[in-house]
Amino acid sequence: MDQATLKDHLQRGKLGFIGAGKMAQAIAHGLLNKDLVSPGDVYASAPSDNNLKFWRDKKMNATHSNDEIVKNCDIIYLAVKPQYLSDALSKISFSKEQRLFVSIIAGVTTNSLEEILGSLVPSSRVVRVMPNTPMLVGSGCSVFCAGSSSTKQDTLLVKAMLSELGLCIEVKESLIGPAGAISGCGPAFMYLLIEGLADGGVKMGVPRDVAQLLAAQTMVGAAQMVLQTGRHPGQLKDEVCSPGGSTIAGVNALEDRAVRSAMMAAVEAATLRSAELGKKK
Repeated sequence: MDQATLKDHLQRGKLGFIGAGKMAQAIAHGLLNKDLVSPGDVYASAPSDNNLKFWRDKKMNATHSNDEIVKNCDIIYLAVKPQYLSDALSKISFSKEQRLFVSIIAGVTTNSLEEILGSLVPSSRVVRVMPNTPMLVGSGCSVFCAGSSSTKQDTLLVKAMLSELGLCIEVKESLIGPAGAISGCGPAFMYLLIEGLADGGVKMGVPRDVAQLLAAQTMVGAAQMVLQTGRHPGQLKDEVCSPGGSTIAGVNALEDRAVRSAMMAAVEAATLRSAELGKKK
């Protein structure tokens, strides 16, 4: 689906968010920046005003009523925390109108969502997505899977929408948890690495603002080397490590502190926690 088709599709309906936090804001902000939606065609709901200021400031529709989202919008992002899902959906009255629900709720399967929504909006379709906050700056990374009720048009629409905000790939639902831990939780892990790299520079006398800029751009450049060359990161690492040089000394210090093992453990912990939260819905 090209951008013109996507824009036409989105302009023929309205876009809603049940849950108005950072991830919902990132998606809406990204789509607005791409001029794919108009502020007046976007709705968001939240139980308090804390998260609604963002939406009102950008002239979007903000409400405390989840039912208003379902009544007004054709595409609805479910963006609440898993433990609040049941309460959020209990505020929705019965509707026979067709709706596409795009879930960004960690740990909750498409089958569970279809079962819950079936009694409220019987004609609803579900697509499950694990996005990340860099969508806010057009550098997102999302994985998604289709529910049994969704159509090919639904998956094309969701993929086109999120591809405008970065990389978006379809995976089996069994992989949503671990893949989402890499992409959805990964930015936090990367921020720690950037912070640590910058702190190292500060320790050695580099001004904080310079160290942070160098650390962030170095991570961007390293990522682009992996993406654009297609080479294994281990090979690219070896190309930087001269025999007896400073880089291999630094790599040795990282290996002594089990950095790779720590990253693997972080993905595993995030995956298991996501599944645990999904069971508490």
